[in-house]
Amino acid sequence: MSDDSVISRRPPRPPSGAALVTVVLFSALAVGVSWAVYSSFRIDVGSGEIAVLVRKTGRDLPNSEEVAPADEFKGIQKKVLTEGRYFYNPYGWSWEVVRQVEIATGQMGVKISLTGDDLGYGEFLARVDADGEALTKGIMPGVLNPGRYPVNPHLYTVEIHEPVTVPAGFKGVVTNLAAPLASDPNQLLVEPGERGVQKEALEPGTHYLNPYVQRIDLVDCRSQRFNLGEEGDMGFPSKDGFWVSLDGVIEFRVNPEKAAEVYVLFNQDQNGPEIDREIVETVIMPNARSFCRLQGSSSSGREFIQGTTRTSFQESFEKSMREACQPLGIEVIQALITKIRPPQQIADPVRKREIAKQQELQYQQQTLQQESEQKLAIEKAMVLQKQALVAAEQKIVRITTMAKQEQEVAVTKASEQLAVAQLKLDASVDEAAAIEARGKAAADVVRFENEAAASGWKTAVSAFAGDGHGYAQYVLFQKLSASYRKIMVNTADSPIMRIFESFAEPQSKSANVSASTPAMAGDSAAASGDTASN
Repeated sequence: MSDDSVISRRPPRPPSGAALVTVVLFSALAVGVSWAVYSSFRIDVGSGEIAVLVRKTGRDLPNSEEVAPADEFKGIQKKVLTEGRYFYNPYGWSWEVVRQVEIATGQMGVKISLTGDDLGYGEFLARVDADGEALTKGIMPGVLNPGRYPVNPHLYTVEIHEPVTVPAGFKGVVTNLAAPLASDPNQLLVEPGERGVQKEALEPGTHYLNPYVQRIDLVDCRSQRFNLGEEGDMGFPSKDGFWVSLDGVIEFRVNPEKAAEVYVLFNQDQNGPEIDREIVETVIMPNARSFCRLQGSSSSGREFIQGTTRTSFQESFEKSMREACQPLGIEVIQALITKIRPPQQIADPVRKREIAKQQELQYQQQTLQQESEQKLAIEKAMVLQKQALVAAEQKIVRITTMAKQEQEVAVTKASEQLAVAQLKLDASVDEAAAIEARGKAAADVVRFENEAAASGWKTAVSAFAGDGHGYAQYVLFQKLSASYRKIMVNTADSPIMRIFESFAEPQSKSANVSASTPAMAGDSAAASGDTASN
C-alpha cells in the first residue's frame, strides 16, 4: 500500500475549539436577531384589551385634525385592534395596548367625543353621522349598556353613571335638556321632542337614559298622611264667640296621571326635587284653615259637642278638601277630624246631655234590634214550616208516584195474566170442541157400527122367521161346534149333551126355516157369529 492510500483512510480531524465557539455564537446571534425581528413586528392583544395604532409614515395631518382621517395619514388611527395577534412594521407603525371600556352590571356609560369640530353656542351634544360616529366634539346621544366596548381612548372618553331607578309607587318626571325649544313657551308641559318637562312620566322600573340629555325627577305618588296639629293650634271662633280647637288627619297622594303637572306647579328649588312639603304648605293647610274658619263660624260652640253637628262638619270638611285639591292633581283619600275641643265652660253640661241622648239612641237601637230579632225568628220559623210543608208535599208526591207506578205495574201484570187466561180459555174451548167433535165422531162410528150390526142381526133373525131364539141357538151351535164335535160324537149320551135337550123342541120349527133359506141363514149366522165373537 502507498502512503497516499493510508492518508485517505484517516478519520477527519475534529474542529478546533475556536471554530466551535464561532458556530455557536453565530447560531445564537441568528436566533436572537430573528426573535428580535419577530417580537418587534408582533402585536399581542389579550382578552379585554385593544391596540391603538399610530402611523409614523404617510401624509401629514391638517392643522385642524387631531386623528388621522384615513389610513394614509400619519398620527393616531381611528381603527383599533381587538383580541388577537397582529404583525405590523415597527418602522412605519407604533402601537399602544390598553384595556377596553368595561361597564359593570347595574351601570351605564356615556360617551364623550374628544375630536371633531367645536360645537356652537348653547350646544353640548355631538353631531353624529349615519354610522353613529361623532362629527363634532361633545356628549354622544344615547348610552352604553353593561358590557365591554373597544373604545379608542384618543377619540372618546366614557363616563360611568348609574341608571335611573323609579321605585314602586313613584313616577319619573322627564325633562328634556337637549332638544328644540317649545313652540308655546306659556305651557307648563311641552310636547314630545321639545325642550322642557314632558307630559308622559316614567313608570316604575330601571331606565337607561343619558343624564346630559334627560333629567329624571321622582315624584312620590303613594299616600301621605299629614296631621293638622303639626302646624300648631288649628282652631276657629264659633258663632257665639268661643274658641274651638280641633285636630285631624288628612291622607292624600299625587294623581299618577298628573305627576308631571304637579311637579311643575309645586316644586321649589330650596326643597330639592321633593314636593310633599310644598303640597302641604300651599294646598292642604290653606284649604283646611279656610274651610274650618268659614264653616265653623256659622255654628255655636255647643253644637260641636253634639254628634250630628260633628258628623256633618266632618263630612263637609272631607268633601270640601277633595273638591279643592282634585283640580290641582292632588287626590284626598280621606280627611278626618279626630278631635274637637270646645270651650270647657260649656263642654261638661253639653257633653252630659249628649251622652244621655246617645244612651237614648242606644236603647232605641236595642229595642229595634230586639224587634228585628223577633221578626227574624218568626221568619225563620215560617221558613222552616214552609220547608217542612214542601218536604211533606214532596214525600206525598213521591209516595203517590210510587203507588201509581206500582198500580200501573200491577194492572199491566193483571192485563198480561188476563190475556194469558183468555188465551188459555180460548184454547180450552177449542180443545173441548175438538174433544166433543172427536166424541161425536166416535159415537157416530159406534152407532153406525151398531146399526150395521143390528141390521145384520135383523136380517139374520128374519131368516129364522123372526125367531130370535132360534137365531141365538144357531149362533151358539156354530161357535161351539168346532170345540165339542169329537165329544159330541163319542159321547152321544154324555151329560154334557143334555144341555142341548132344551133346544130339541124349537129345533123342529127352525129346521123348516133353515131348510127354506139355508144359504141366507148361513151367511147371517156367520156375520152374527163374527159380531158376537167381537
